Amino acid sequence: MNKKKIFNDPVYGFINIPYNIIFDLIEHPYFQRLRRIKQLGLTDHVYPGALHTRFHHALGAMHLMTQAIEVLRYKGVDISKKEAKAVSIAILLHDIGHGPFSHTLENTLVNVHHEELSLFFMEALNKEFKGKLTLAIQIFKNEYPKKFLHQLISGQLDMDRMDYLNRDSFFTGVYEGVIGYDRIIKMLSVKDGNLVVESKGIYSIEKFLMARRLMYWQVYLHKTVVSAEQMLVKVLRRAKELADKKVKLDISENLAYFLYHCPEKPFHKKEKKALIKHFSLLDDFDIYSALKNFTTSDDFLLSYFSKSILNRNLFKIEFNNQPFKSDYLEKIRHNIVQKFPISLELAKQLIISGKESNNVYTISKEEILILFKGGKVVPMSEISDFGLQSKNITKYYLCYPKNIF
Repeated sequence: MNKKKIFNDPVYGFINIPYNIIFDLIEHPYFQRLRRIKQLGLTDHVYPGALHTRFHHALGAMHLMTQAIEVLRYKGVDISKKEAKAVSIAILLHDIGHGPFSHTLENTLVNVHHEELSLFFMEALNKEFKGKLTLAIQIFKNEYPKKFLHQLISGQLDMDRMDYLNRDSFFTGVYEGVIGYDRIIKMLSVKDGNLVVESKGIYSIEKFLMARRLMYWQVYLHKTVVSAEQMLVKVLRRAKELADKKVKLDISENLAYFLYHCPEKPFHKKEKKALIKHFSLLDDFDIYSALKNFTTSDDFLLSYFSKSILNRNLFKIEFNNQPFKSDYLEKIRHNIVQKFPISLELAKQLIISGKESNNVYTISKEEILILFKGGKVVPMSEISDFGLQSKNITKYYLCYPKNIF
C-alpha cells in the first residue's frame, strides 16, 4: 500500500506524509479521535468559522516540523533520518492527549495535564508499534542529548505555536494573528545545541510575539468565549457532584467512567490502561450529547447551564484589573434570588469568578535566543530595541445571568 499520501490543507496547501509510520499513526483510532475534538472549544460561539480540529493542527505542526528540519539540515545541522522521523512523530502526537473541548475541560474530567496524557498514549502506541516510538518519546520528554529537537516541539518558538497561531487566525478571521511562519523557520539555526534565530529574523519574532498577545485577548480569552467555557466547566463540575452522590445521569459510557469511576491520579498500570481505553473514545460529541440530555434534568443547575450553552444564552461577563468587591457580589446574589425561585446557596452557583493571565514574552522559561554574526548569542529580553512587555497581565472576570439587572 502506498503510504506517501498528500493532504490538502486550507492553510498551507498540500502536505506530504514523510514517513510510512506517520501514515500508520494518523490512521490509528487514537489519532482519528482528534477529528472529533475542536481546536478552540466553544470559540465558534463568537467566531463561527472556528470549527477546525486538533487533527488539522497536528498535521499542520508536523508539516512545519518537516520544513524546519530541511532548513536546519541545509545550514549544516546534523539531523539523522532516524532523528528527523522521531521528532516528526513527537510533534504529530504532541496533542493526542487533549480531551473534549481541549483546554476548557482540562483537569475537570481527569486530574492529569494533557501533556501527561499525550505521553500515556505515546507509550501505549510504542508497545503496539514494537518500540518504534522510543526515540520520539525521549525527544518529547527532553531526555535526548540534542536539546534543539525538543525545543522544536515545546518552547517559546516551537512548531506547535507556529501552527496554532497561523491556523487559529485563519479560521477565526482575526488577521492580527497572522505570523510570518515561513520567514521565521528560514531564520532558525542551532548554536551550542540550542535552537536559535538569526538576527535578521528579530522583527519577525517581535511580530510573532505581538500576534500571540493579540490572539490571546481577542480570541482565546475573548470575554464571551471565557463566559461560555466557564459555563461548560460548571456543567461538568455539577454533573460530578451529582455523580458523587450516586445520582444516575443520562450520559455515554465513556463519560460515565470519568464522572463515576476514574481515580484521582490514575498512575498505576491497570488504571492507566482503563484511562486510555475510555479517554480514547471520549470526544466533543459525548459532551454535546450530555448537554442535550441534561436540559431535561430535575437538577436546576444542570438543566439551566446546559440549556444556556446550547441556546447560546450566555452569561454576562465583566473584566476588571482588580478582584471584584464583596458588596457587588452580594448585590448580584440578591438579584439572582429575586429573579429565580432558588435559594441563596444555589444563587451563588450562578456566579462564576476567576482570573486569566497572559504575557507577550516570558523570561521564566527558556528564552528565544538570537544569533548574531560572529557567533554571539543573546537572549531576546536583552536586545535593546525589543519593545514588547515581558510582564504578566492579569484580568479578573465575573460571570452571571444577563437578565438580573
